[in-house]
Amino acid sequence: MMVGIDHIGIAVRDLDEQIALYRDRLGLRFEGIEEVPAQKVRVAFFDAGGARVELLESTSPDGPIARHIDRRGEGLHHVAYRVADIRAAMAQAAAQGLRLIDEEPRPGAHGTLVCFLHPRSTGGVLTELVQHMGSES
Repeated sequence: MMVGIDHIGIAVRDLDEQIALYRDRLGLRFEGIEEVPAQKVRVAFFDAGGARVELLESTSPDGPIARHIDRRGEGLHHVAYRVADIRAAMAQAAAQGLRLIDEEPRPGAHGTLVCFLHPRSTGGVLTELVQHMGSES
């Protein structure tokens, strides 16, 4: 079902401050910022040698990242795995007894389709399935 790790998502309060940390102090290659209105989030991506680090800043006080930070503080939010066919991966996950948060794939950053699996069914880790469209899948 999974091709490999796509990215690690980290919830942050201040995207600009954390970009400086990851780019200037940790030395990861900054790839840019994108807003994903459907998820009420601004995203900064960094190349981490075959996978990415994704920093997530809420654009709304009622967004999922804002709620996560209110409950748990900044830090690890999710682990995302690349899949070739998101609908097939969702069906396989459901058949394996994993709880889908999303009934249908939704738009993600960089033109991807994504689906989240509930942490209660994945050992306490919010898990994202990611299908890259076009030549990257």
